Amino acid sequence: MRLPSLSLAALLSCGLPAMAEAPRVATDITPVQSLVARVMQGAGEADVIVRPGMSPHGYAMRPSEARALEQADLVIWMGADLTPWMEHAIETLAGDAAVITLLDNPETHILPTRTGARFEAHDHGDQDEHDHEGDDHADDHADHDDHDDHAHDGDAHDHADDHDDHADDHGDHDDHDGHAHDGTDPHAWLDPQNGERWLGLIAAELSVLDPENAALYTANAKEARAELAALSSDITAQLAPLGDRPFLVFHDAYQYFETRFGLAAAGAVSLSDASDPGPARLTELRTLVDEANIVCAFAEPQFNTAILENVFAGDLRIGQLDPLGLDHPVGPGLYPALLRDMADAMTDCLSDLG
Repeated sequence: MRLPSLSLAALLSCGLPAMAEAPRVATDITPVQSLVARVMQGAGEADVIVRPGMSPHGYAMRPSEARALEQADLVIWMGADLTPWMEHAIETLAGDAAVITLLDNPETHILPTRTGARFEAHDHGDQDEHDHEGDDHADDHADHDDHDDHAHDGDAHDHADDHDDHADDHGDHDDHDGHAHDGTDPHAWLDPQNGERWLGLIAAELSVLDPENAALYTANAKEARAELAALSSDITAQLAPLGDRPFLVFHDAYQYFETRFGLAAAGAVSLSDASDPGPARLTELRTLVDEANIVCAFAEPQFNTAILENVFAGDLRIGQLDPLGLDHPVGPGLYPALLRDMADAMTDCLSDLG
C-alpha cells in the first residue's frame, strides 16, 4: 500500500519533538510575529511586544514584554519608523541578541511617506529599484551571510531587576504624534511580496542560530512563500475591477497594499493616527470627495475614527481596514488572514451595490 507523500515541514512537525531547543524570538507587531511563527512552526514560538489592538507608534511595554526582549536570542522588528520607542528598548534590554530590522534590509521594497490631504501623484513603479520580481527571491535567502546589519554592540550591559522601571521608561512617549511624516512609510508588511522575502530572511537567521532545526525552518519558509504567492494571485484577481475607484483612508497606512494591487486611494483624513484633522484639511477632503466621486472611506479599529461618521456619514460608505489583524488569534495564520480581510473590506466598500 502506497502511503501519501508529505512535505518535509509536515514530516518534521507531525508530533515529533524538535531536534534542539529553538531560539527565543521577540517581534514588535503581530504581522511580523505571524511570519516568524510560520517559519518556526514545529520548533518553537515567538513573542510579540505590542499587544493586539494597540497602536505600535507609541506604546508602553508591560513587564512581561520587557522580559521577552531581555531573554531574546533574536529580535525581529520593522524599525524605528514604525516603533521609535522600541529602538532604545532593544539597545537596553536585548543588547546581546541578533537583530533583524526589516525596513533597513535591502530586500525590503520600501515607499516614501505621503503627506497632505490629497496624496501627491508619484509613480510607484519608480520605487521598484528596491524591489525584486516575486519569483527571483524564492530560493536565495539561505545565502545571506552578511549579518552585519544584525548589529551587536558587544558591550556588557546591566539588566535592571525591576522590569516595571523599563516599562515606564519606554512608555513616556505621549508627546509622539504617530510615526514620522517624512522618509520611509513603515507599513511595509502590507505588501505580501515583502512578507515572502522576509520569510526567507527569518529562516536564514534562525538556521544560523539553530542549525539543527535548519531544515524545518527552510521547509516552512518555502511552503509559506508559496501560500502567500497564491494568496496574492487571488487578491489581484479579486481587486482588479476596483482599481479605478478612489477612496479615503483614516491615515495613510495602506499604500503598500494599494501599490501591490493597483488600488487608488485619493487621500487621508488624518495626518497621523494620533492627530485630528483641522478644519482646512476637512474642507479640502470634502472638495476632493465631490471632485473625485469618492464613495468610500475606511476607518480603523485601533483608533477613534468617529470623525468619519460625523463628517462624511450619508455621503460615503464607511468601511474598516485593520492593518494588524485584530480579529485573528496571534500566530502563523494571522498574516495571510489580515491580507484576505483587507481585500474583502475593499471589495465590500468599493463594489457597486446594485
